[in-house]
Amino acid sequence: MAEIKQKVAAIDPVWSRVCEEAIAAIAAEPLLGGLVHSSLLHHPTMERALAYRFSLKLASGEMSEQILREIADEAYSSDPSLGQAARADVMAVFDRDPACHRFLQPILFFKGYQAVQAYRVGHWLWRQGRQDMAYFVQMRVSEVFGVDIHPAARVGKGIMIDHAHSIVIGETAVVGDNVSMLHSVTLGGTGKEDGDRHPKIGDGVLIGAGAKVLGNIRIGHCSRIAAGSVVLHDVPPKTTVAGVPAKVVGEAGCSQPSMSMDQILKNCDC
Repeated sequence: MAEIKQKVAAIDPVWSRVCEEAIAAIAAEPLLGGLVHSSLLHHPTMERALAYRFSLKLASGEMSEQILREIADEAYSSDPSLGQAARADVMAVFDRDPACHRFLQPILFFKGYQAVQAYRVGHWLWRQGRQDMAYFVQMRVSEVFGVDIHPAARVGKGIMIDHAHSIVIGETAVVGDNVSMLHSVTLGGTGKEDGDRHPKIGDGVLIGAGAKVLGNIRIGHCSRIAAGSVVLHDVPPKTTVAGVPAKVVGEAGCSQPSMSMDQILKNCDC
């Protein structure tokens, strides 16, 4: 048995750690045994566990757990990138959120992580030409988690959305890898225009709480958007913008703002 566990850990260290933490969690709080077993330990892979959580959270009188579970299982089995992104997202939350002390926390308790994984299934449906089912997933994610991500939007891996209340990401938005954002962020349009109308967020960007990024503009990689800012124009890479409307107030302050999570404006022309 020990040899089998070692092989599993070598193949999938993230899932192995989640399972180890799950066993410890039950020992510390036996009343959570049913939840932890059904959500984590009952499943042979992380993908199967995520499919179960997806179906459990989004099921309603309109759509059963069984149907949603079948959809998610099909998505994860046909597209390995979904599972890879889910693991990168777990590590992103663990590394950047000081309230996250274990890998299992995002999977069980953090609605930002769960909403992003549900969006990824909805995006898979969209790419399969199943737009109406993708819209259903979007609707349920918005109702359950308070996060509204259009299924056509393109979101990279290593995403951390802290608190995740009132997040809005529009249809033609693109979010790069290793992006961090806080609650009440909007990546939206500027009116009733059709076509490509939403922001393009580069890799490694940090977006502060309440920031609004509007229109088909580009946010350069490794830049920072201060909390409460309204961004209406392109942002150069490795800079910090702040204000309403936002303007460049200095450099980003470090090479990876989304990972350092430093939101203090220092020595800037504010």
